[in-house]
Amino acid sequence: MRVASIDLGTNTVRLLIVENSSGVLNRILLEREITRLGGGFDRGGDRELAPDAIERSLGAMMRFSTLIADNCVDRVRAVATSVVREAVNGAEFASLVNEKTGIPLEVITGEEEARLTARGGLDTLRIESGPVLLFDVGGGSTEYVYAIGSEIEWTKSIGLGVVHLTEEYLSRDGITPEAELSPLRERVRRVISDELREKNRGMGKGVKLVATAGTPTTLAAIDLKLDRYEPERVNGYSLDSLRIEAILDLLLGMEVSERLRVKGLERGREDVIVPGAIVVLETMREFGSREILVSDGGLLEGVAESVW
Repeated sequence: MRVASIDLGTNTVRLLIVENSSGVLNRILLEREITRLGGGFDRGGDRELAPDAIERSLGAMMRFSTLIADNCVDRVRAVATSVVREAVNGAEFASLVNEKTGIPLEVITGEEEARLTARGGLDTLRIESGPVLLFDVGGGSTEYVYAIGSEIEWTKSIGLGVVHLTEEYLSRDGITPEAELSPLRERVRRVISDELREKNRGMGKGVKLVATAGTPTTLAAIDLKLDRYEPERVNGYSLDSLRIEAILDLLLGMEVSERLRVKGLERGREDVIVPGAIVVLETMREFGSREILVSDGGLLEGVAESVW
């Protein structure tokens, strides 16, 4: 049986088609498109999905619908996350996707998003024992999951998303001055501390930090200087805080358009990578870790596994 999963996020829409062979999920196709559905979401206080963002994302979903048909998929599960569940026209957008593509779009809660992310992220790394804090740095929110072995102890979704942070704090084109960066760092640090301090106190020692989604995988790809993305090299890659700070310093010294010359940096992430790196660093600081493991798997894989 072939299964397709779709993750329609605040910054990126992704499609995964897998086939179950003796209990192992074999990847048939992986596609993604940066549509920035959350672009301009908070502008003016309307909290609506903008018409141009809807058009971009709907176009990606229509293309994915054709790929699903071409690959003879048996079952499909498509989920939408932070920006759609918060938008006043989110339900209308989900209905439009269903009408135009025939794909039912399920708007999931932050807790369900975290649970599915943990399932996909930890299974991809094959972590079977020990305490793990997995976090997913998204476009509209960041999800945290604390697990011991295969048992999830708690999940938490917090309102730190790289698209929203970029639009609120950073200029669109120029080099980022410290005057812009300091308020951003302070906001991220305060929110993480306020939201996770009590959770942190209840965790034991020896917790392994695992990071997933576009920011951590991009940081790993930059550190590896990849000409093209190689999931097998990124998955399980170890990054320490000094290397992440060095990458951040490199990017901050460039205008946004110049960052596209950096190996490993995907077009469409040249602006959001800065707040994303800060969320990663401040998470590491809060939990006293100098190192993260990067998982190439996450919500998309968790959604696929949930269909079997």
